[in-house]
Amino acid sequence: MASSASASAARSATSSTRDLTVLLLGSGGREHAIAWKLTQSSRLSRLICVPGNAGTRLLARSLSQTSLKIDHVTLEQRKDNNGALCDLAKAQSVDLVVVGPEDPLVQGVADALREAGIACFGPSALAARIEGSKVFAKALMQECGIPTARYASFRDYATAEAYLHGSGSGGVGQDKGKDEEGKANNVDYPVVIKADGLAAGKGVILPNSTEEARMALRSMLQDGAFGSAGNEVVIEERVNGVEISLLCFSDGKTISVMPAAQDHKRALDCDHGLNTGGMGSISPVPFVGPDEQEQLASLILHNAVEGMARRGCPFVGVLFAGVILTSNGPIVLEYNCRFGDPETQVLLPQLESDLLEVFLACTSGTLDQMELQWKKDTAFACVIAASKGYPESYPKGLLIDGLAEAEASGALLFHAGTRLVTEEAEGSVSSGGQRRFALRPSVLTNGGRVLAVVASGRCHDEAVRNSYFGLQHIRFDGMQYRRDIGRRFLSKYRLRVAILGSTRGTSSLPVLEACASGALAAEVCVVLSNRSAAPILEKARTHSIPAVFVSSKDRTREQYDAELMSVLDEFSVDVVLLVGYMRILSNGFVDRYEGRLLNVHPSLLPAFAGGMDLNVHQAVLDSKVAETGCTVHLVTREVDSGPIVVQKRCSVLPTDDANSLKTRVQALEGVALIEAIRLFRACRGSLFPPPTLEGSEAEALTYAQSGVSIDAGNQLVQMIKPFAKSTARVGTAASIGGFGSLFDMGAAGYSGEDTLLVGSTDGVGTKLLIAQQTNQHKTIGQDLVGMVVNDVVVTGAEPLFFLDYLATGHLDVSQASDVIEGVALACKQCNCALVGGETAEMPQMYSDNKYDVAGFAVGAVRRQNLLPRLESLCAGDLVIGLSSSGVHSNGFSLVRRVIAHSGLDWDSKCPFPSDHQFIKDELLRPTVLYVKEALTAMNTGKVKAAAHITGGGLLENIPRVLPDHLGVSLDMSKWILPPVFAWLRKAGSIKSPEMLRTFNCGIGFVLVVASEDAPNLLELIRSTNSSMHCEVIGTIEQVDALSGSGADPESTVKADQVLVHSIKW
Repeated sequence: MASSASASAARSATSSTRDLTVLLLGSGGREHAIAWKLTQSSRLSRLICVPGNAGTRLLARSLSQTSLKIDHVTLEQRKDNNGALCDLAKAQSVDLVVVGPEDPLVQGVADALREAGIACFGPSALAARIEGSKVFAKALMQECGIPTARYASFRDYATAEAYLHGSGSGGVGQDKGKDEEGKANNVDYPVVIKADGLAAGKGVILPNSTEEARMALRSMLQDGAFGSAGNEVVIEERVNGVEISLLCFSDGKTISVMPAAQDHKRALDCDHGLNTGGMGSISPVPFVGPDEQEQLASLILHNAVEGMARRGCPFVGVLFAGVILTSNGPIVLEYNCRFGDPETQVLLPQLESDLLEVFLACTSGTLDQMELQWKKDTAFACVIAASKGYPESYPKGLLIDGLAEAEASGALLFHAGTRLVTEEAEGSVSSGGQRRFALRPSVLTNGGRVLAVVASGRCHDEAVRNSYFGLQHIRFDGMQYRRDIGRRFLSKYRLRVAILGSTRGTSSLPVLEACASGALAAEVCVVLSNRSAAPILEKARTHSIPAVFVSSKDRTREQYDAELMSVLDEFSVDVVLLVGYMRILSNGFVDRYEGRLLNVHPSLLPAFAGGMDLNVHQAVLDSKVAETGCTVHLVTREVDSGPIVVQKRCSVLPTDDANSLKTRVQALEGVALIEAIRLFRACRGSLFPPPTLEGSEAEALTYAQSGVSIDAGNQLVQMIKPFAKSTARVGTAASIGGFGSLFDMGAAGYSGEDTLLVGSTDGVGTKLLIAQQTNQHKTIGQDLVGMVVNDVVVTGAEPLFFLDYLATGHLDVSQASDVIEGVALACKQCNCALVGGETAEMPQMYSDNKYDVAGFAVGAVRRQNLLPRLESLCAGDLVIGLSSSGVHSNGFSLVRRVIAHSGLDWDSKCPFPSDHQFIKDELLRPTVLYVKEALTAMNTGKVKAAAHITGGGLLENIPRVLPDHLGVSLDMSKWILPPVFAWLRKAGSIKSPEMLRTFNCGIGFVLVVASEDAPNLLELIRSTNSSMHCEVIGTIEQVDALSGSGADPESTVKADQVLVHSIKW
């Protein structure tokens, strides 16, 4: 997956097939995601965003060096907005218009464009009524046999209010206001009040009482709260269950279904707070398998498209159904005539097919000729960063920090309410009222939902974790976000359990103890009772669990249960257990917790249903059955008849009476409840349909299911054995795959007391992020070897053998093989045997697409050849510098910051002279291996000291091999400075001292030699490697003689033992 929404869109930007201009209408996160995906098309030549946002503008900046062009246009508002868009499309020779939001579609923009001869991806005004009119959508569903909630529609308040109270009818729809016998229908179910038309996402009201429902009707039908959108209203049955989003592409007759997604609408955790446009999403939905999705799509999407065609308004575009899964099957809540937001942000990254080609197939009626490809075995999660106060009033113009870091973490960022500031501008204001100055390029908040942070993983745990990891880098004043996106799909999430009981609650004790000990991944967050002195409340207090008595005095069953639901809402409960609860629940309560309400009954249901406590056990004894037990079942409107979840059995003994039998059955009830809670977790938050238990066995877990593939590890070992074998040298005595690696020092020519062993270890650092984000891993192996063996050679030692370590969240055999092949090739160049290594697959420790590497080398040197020879060093010695290939493997945290600050990405063209076209290739140049050249010089006995220029640069590495009284004076005019360093300094405004102590600045290795030996050694090095640039770059001086005082700090830099002069960038 691309690392950011602006980072990898240019993969095919130089294709000669680019021939299409596309106009994209919209400015939200959905439109940024569409733009990002469109730029990956080989057909796209130019994209015009109208008006776009900061995200699409950053995308344009990242592609500025490619043949793909992105422009932004803001249309002047006028009476005929459709005409203005048509004029723009004609003037710009647009081939296709893609409409993001619903309002223009409902207003007929697609019709206007088609009449002007311009292709449009989006439905006609007639077809867009499926979202623009709730009444139209309801009638269509009724006509096509698509399941939807009971409803009636009204145009005047009096009729609607009378229907609500059962004193009249007059509604239009499935529920005409009368029952089968023609009597007035009293609405005995919770309702939803919906404005018929578009109301900016605010036209759906969920009243909690009849009075609230009446107020909603009055505000729409009498007070005109939603203008013409509320001229007609729908009163609809409120249904409970698990909501999902189903979307498909349609060309008017054929559909192609996208993976199911799930939105999180409420503003606050645990589905509290006001409704929003969406605070996060996940996809695919774990509990909707391929077969079920196909059935749902046929019933809900295909039937709707067919019905629209029959009505003479074929639907071309994206059809989006909001569906709720209930115990009675799926129910369609609503249809939308466009991509969802934030569903789009987790759907388009899954699409492997060319999105532009899909749009063209839809507009040309040829979708049946395409088979769309989607990523497999990958989950996606999206978390929305929103402004403080959203969805109500919120500030704008706040500076957003951390975008580059979030993208570097591997997350995709899709902008919604953002604005790009391209020049220094005063005007951003912090929440504390202080004015800020925005630096260019800067991104400011400009809406309620600001950013979508999207990440992937092999499972939803990883996808959610990676998304939140990306989000933690984002900062702006007052930022708010939900912390529970996809929580029910997380294996480590602790279920929140409530218990209702009227008696002792003995069966609840095992549950309380299992939660307290951690044996059960759940917590009992509240215990409620209808009896103030119920012992179950005291058990709760003993376990420090809130114990709540709810009095039933002077309350109807519905009123009492409404109070219970209010308490349960406060505790954000996932599942409710009934343990000895002596009240009959109202239909409203049962419906509200459908699929999440469990009762334990003291018999093997359906036998002995309807009884309570000792009466049940006595009935068992009277029936002379040989076996009894307990049943945990889902509660439905019919008493003791819900689906069975768990049953536990015991024998009926000849000596049993009702009390002894109760004691033995009660011991099973706690075990059964614990098993039911575990099954609830396994079903990810709903037990509809309940799992099949009879005759089944628990699935045997494997190491692979935990995220570690032994097979992949074995495959990698077999792949890399030839690489290791190719590095064999004299002394090698082992092969890859054993427990340890052997090396014969005597055979290698190192034996006796005068031999010293030299060990070194190192890694590659954050250069790895570039390799991982660009999927280019073959040079990393040389970096790893170079960082280690060059350090070994500094001592005068010959590197003998090397071991590597690769750690990852998910072992990608091809990726790991590329890395280790690079290690082997580098070892071969150094005559250093690759004798072994370790590959560690650690799920949850690393995200799937991340890995880290470390290397370990051992070399040998005879004692008399050990460097540095401190006693021989003196003022007047010369320093020979061996050139670097570029940045090598140090300083990449600063490099990445400069790239981000410059508005570039790894696919941008090099902004400095280079034989590579793209920045990524320049920065991934491998570290130079200095073993051959350095050892050739050292074997003459003329080298006094050597230094490998790594982290710390020239200022800190050379003094490591000098005595305290000596220093070095370096003349920077003596060597060739690679252009990348001059560009980094300028682009990042980095001062000369910082450059010299961070980067190698063109010199990767130095040798200190006597002045008279320098000419011969230079000639020897050049004859060993004619492509190696080497020069005398400085002299050894007394520390007291080094002086840089009074000089320009940018042209002369003085550190403790180093003076660098003649600096010219």
